[in-house]
Amino acid sequence: MAAFGDLSSRLTETFRNLRTKGKLSAADVDGTVREIRRALLDADVALEVVKDFASKVRERALGDEVNKALNPAQQVVQIVNEELVSILGGEQRRLQFAKTPPTVIMLAGLQGSGKTTFAGKLAKMLEKDGHTPLLVAADLQRPNAVNQLQVVAERAGAAIFAPEPGNGVGDPVKVSKAGVEYARQKLHDIVIIDTAGRLGVDAELMTQASDIRRATDPDEVLFVIDAMTGQDAVNTARAFQEGVGFTGVVLSKLDGDTRGGAALSVASVTGRPIIFASTGEGLDDVEAFHPDRMASRILDLGDILTLIEQAQQAFDEEEAKKVAEKLAKEQFTLDDFLEQMQQLKKMGSMKKMLGMLPGMGQMKQQLDDFDEREIDRTEAIIRSMTPAERQNTKILNGSRRARIARGSGMTVTDVNQLVNRFEQAAKMMKTVARGGTPNIPGMGAMPGMGRPGASSKRGKQAKKKGGSRSGNPAKRAAENAGLPAQAPSGSGFGLGGGAAQPTEADLAEIQRLFGKG
Repeated sequence: MAAFGDLSSRLTETFRNLRTKGKLSAADVDGTVREIRRALLDADVALEVVKDFASKVRERALGDEVNKALNPAQQVVQIVNEELVSILGGEQRRLQFAKTPPTVIMLAGLQGSGKTTFAGKLAKMLEKDGHTPLLVAADLQRPNAVNQLQVVAERAGAAIFAPEPGNGVGDPVKVSKAGVEYARQKLHDIVIIDTAGRLGVDAELMTQASDIRRATDPDEVLFVIDAMTGQDAVNTARAFQEGVGFTGVVLSKLDGDTRGGAALSVASVTGRPIIFASTGEGLDDVEAFHPDRMASRILDLGDILTLIEQAQQAFDEEEAKKVAEKLAKEQFTLDDFLEQMQQLKKMGSMKKMLGMLPGMGQMKQQLDDFDEREIDRTEAIIRSMTPAERQNTKILNGSRRARIARGSGMTVTDVNQLVNRFEQAAKMMKTVARGGTPNIPGMGAMPGMGRPGASSKRGKQAKKKGGSRSGNPAKRAAENAGLPAQAPSGSGFGLGGGAAQPTEADLAEIQRLFGKG
């Protein structure tokens, strides 16, 4: 996540330096802990949290669990990971539902923290799980707050209770209480109350929120806090905990260019779990908060579980089976490719998905440069084709490609590149479907896939003749020609443009090894 970008980079660099050491001295541990402390403070983590965290890491890193470890540096990373999980709340905490509906969820927080938007996100998420949420407009102070919630409710496809116009008109306590009763009458099983906020903590805000809590007796009071709050996060959280009391935390705007200190401070200081993380402006950009997964993301260890869950939600299982059958029968077309792209888009931002892969923190610049619109451009090109052209790219002559380019607003070169990439991918899929090994352009066939001992005889013959002993035909051809073993570029077998070509016997061997003969 962007919120932890700088922190993740700092910690990753610290551990990279640590991995060069076979055994860790007390000085190594102290130096590492010092770097971790600086990184956390720069990320706006509360000082008291940093001190406690650093102390625990140092104590464990100097203990026997590291001294006796086969890989001390890796053990320190594990310790930091476990301590991060601890300050993030330990275990995931789900929403607590009432035994007798409706379940009442009250949202509290400062103005601008993202309560109203989160109300819509939560309603949409709960609807997907089969619930029937009702949004209650109890923020009657902020200008147009009621209208904003109405727009959000419409986008989320959720019901709303808004009897007062707001803008200073109406009693938020009466509206909240009436909203719960309305939900009972209309058989809504969940009530989400959007309360007022202020630019800062004040007595009036706390009194109103406290009165709403007493009037509605909510099952959950969720404190929504902006991840960009920084050091003020702790003071704000404590004020709400003392003035209103809350059962869980929602971190909003975790997709922003923030330092993420709020996430690493609030749960630890208040003792209340983080339940949800809001990761974007879209109504689908919210996810359940998993302390262990978040710690893995911070340490650039990836978050494959969340990625899998998102894929399971977005991809249709029956459709996936049909695609697999088409691949096996070599019937995969651009129509199928378009359908797969549509399902991929349902998963959300490609940058976000790629960022969940292990080690992607080291490719920050590449991720930043990734153009999300590339999928839209590809889709535009395919949609500009006729059904026959999508079924068979072989009929795409020059005039057809020019027409497709005009229709999609792209260039003929763009069309050519898409078709070439698709045809290359189709060949690879065909090879895999037959149980073979794909030959990737620029890389050659994947190594190590020939039969065991298949090239040993050739190696012995080369040895008798005083030539190369390499079991790799292309490498042997290059060495016998007096060339370097690794050519700078060229064919998939490592031969550069000016390299001597392999002999006919070598080519025959290549075909036999990689199943092309």
